[in-house]
Amino acid sequence: MANPQYWLIKSEPSVYAYAQLEKDKQTEWTGIRSFEARNNLRAMKPGDLCLYYHSNEGKAVVGIAKVLTSAGPDSTAPDEDWASVKVAALLPFKQAVDLATVKATATLKDFPLITRSRLSVASVTAEHFKLILKMGKTALPK
Repeated sequence: MANPQYWLIKSEPSVYAYAQLEKDKQTEWTGIRSFEARNNLRAMKPGDLCLYYHSNEGKAVVGIAKVLTSAGPDSTAPDEDWASVKVAALLPFKQAVDLATVKATATLKDFPLITRSRLSVASVTAEHFKLILKMGKTALPK
């Protein structure tokens, strides 16, 4: 996989928890109704990696998902200009990285959970992605 981009995707665990993605193996990432988040979905490419964040309940990065497809139309919004991608569960975190820890980490001051807290799909730098993985005591498979 040559130079993937990194993303942060959010879901409330009561709506679609990471454990459900693991069970389902893959899903269409639908229901995004923010123009900025939609444009981020459209920028995703197969092989990109996503930090999976449980929002509202738990408030923690809990796993890694992999983008399987380029963006296409959102099946939950026929005849509207929204986008979706397919993602697959890649790896759960050994230790969840909660929002308080992210906020307390100076090198993450520019992380989207802090700077774009309402955005459900956001770009993440490679440095931030690697640091969150390290904080979660998790390594990507070789």
